[in-house]
Amino acid sequence: MTGRDGAPVPENAYPHRTVEENERHGRLTARPSAGPVAAGEPGTYRVDGGALLRVPPPAEAPRVAGPYWLAVVLHGAGGSAEQALTWLLPQAGSDALLLLAPQAADSTWDVVRGGYGPDVARLDAALRDVFRRFPVDPAGVAVAGFSDGASYALSLGLANGDLFGAVLAFSPGFMAPMIRHGLPRVFVCHGRDDRVLPVDTCSRRIVPELERAGHAVTYREFGGGHEVPPELATQALRWWVNGSPEG
Repeated sequence: MTGRDGAPVPENAYPHRTVEENERHGRLTARPSAGPVAAGEPGTYRVDGGALLRVPPPAEAPRVAGPYWLAVVLHGAGGSAEQALTWLLPQAGSDALLLLAPQAADSTWDVVRGGYGPDVARLDAALRDVFRRFPVDPAGVAVAGFSDGASYALSLGLANGDLFGAVLAFSPGFMAPMIRHGLPRVFVCHGRDDRVLPVDTCSRRIVPELERAGHAVTYREFGGGHEVPPELATQALRWWVNGSPEG
């Protein structure tokens, strides 16, 4: 079985479903694969599916041999892949952390507009391209997003917990996984003065639902509006990489 880009779909990726069926369910089939460990050229590049990939510069000390970690970063409604990179880029100083920022096919993500499909396909293509080029630790893949991107990160993260070990949701409005696989850890933060997606009807409703479903959730509210405070972005990355916001 192959994906739309002609790449083989891994054996563990639901061979009883067609590519289109996986896309309609929000299922991603791309998976990290073992390969030679080699640092890529630093910079920001376009990859398959119209996404941007940020490859970090090498550290002053030689990089410890080992696979990269990867964070998929999703923009909000009317946003862009370039914009999404700015939320985590200042905090992503590790020479072992890749940032992948997809671009929605429309003004926002497909599930927000009525159903999974084109954006799942685009993200799957981007992930396959990255996994072909770079060795990525299967235990070090996360999905993050802001606003509509946070809602999409939660929706995809819960449907693909066998790929994403963690979800970082900045000011989400909802979550809509059609199916659920695995129990990824979840970090949620939300401004108490958010007038776009009020915290009372959004994160204060989402977080208890996640906890009831068995997810380990770290929740932070802050005195602000619809934004991604740099200190919360730093906490979220530390929580993901080190297992604790203070780590």
